[in-house]
Amino acid sequence: MLKIGDFSKLSRVSIRMLRHYDDIGLLKPAEIDEFSGYRYYHEEQLFTIGRITALKDMGFSLADIIKMLDNYDDKEMMDNFFSERQKELSKLSEETQYKLMLLDSARKRLRKEQNMSYDVTVKTIPERYAATVHMIVPRYEDEGMLWSTMRNECNNLNPSDPCLAAAEFLDDEYKEENVEIIAWMTVKGTYTDTEHVKFKSLPAVKVASCILKGSYDQMGEVYATVASWIKENGYKMNGHMFNIYHVSPAQTQNPDEYVTEVCFPVE
Repeated sequence: MLKIGDFSKLSRVSIRMLRHYDDIGLLKPAEIDEFSGYRYYHEEQLFTIGRITALKDMGFSLADIIKMLDNYDDKEMMDNFFSERQKELSKLSEETQYKLMLLDSARKRLRKEQNMSYDVTVKTIPERYAATVHMIVPRYEDEGMLWSTMRNECNNLNPSDPCLAAAEFLDDEYKEENVEIIAWMTVKGTYTDTEHVKFKSLPAVKVASCILKGSYDQMGEVYATVASWIKENGYKMNGHMFNIYHVSPAQTQNPDEYVTEVCFPVE
């Protein structure tokens, strides 16, 4: 038997934390002296505290660890716990990498000698024949599902010259899920509709246009600039905004090389 102080030293877990584990039922002493109140632990409990520490290092909560210790000999159940935690950490890693990318882009902009500015112009995009895909996707970040659908169902498209590829956002408000988007790409020739790809002539549209060179994290600033310009110059928005991707992730893996044209239909 080990006194709580000796058990603390050998397990490298503080006495305060051992008492907390006792209070929540995670690891109870083997014995408690009824007169002195001293806590004593079996040597075998060092293996248990080692498991607890290892699971904590993996990021499991104490509530989860209590459940896991009750099922520690069930390999299938333990594997399910580990698998779910891996998925959570993978998602967290992706979110962290995205935030690091935003911070890196922000620092690069700060180091530029002059403030960034966005020029807005009004122009008419003429009538065009295009392959279109209209879908509802889980999030804005899942826009790529539309382009994948177009590629999978139509692998012999002949792009027009110049070729315009765009995504039009149809919801009247920002949505956290179930986002409605139309993706279209101008083509030449004639084609037969597939299950999801429809070919049609898109009408000419007058837009307030702004070119963004660089990563998509600047998009919010561009939207604000165009919206303010429209109001200040006596125009009104007249339709769903869309982005034309002149240089997109399909052409380069370097976000600094992206070229995106933000278009707001106006009258």
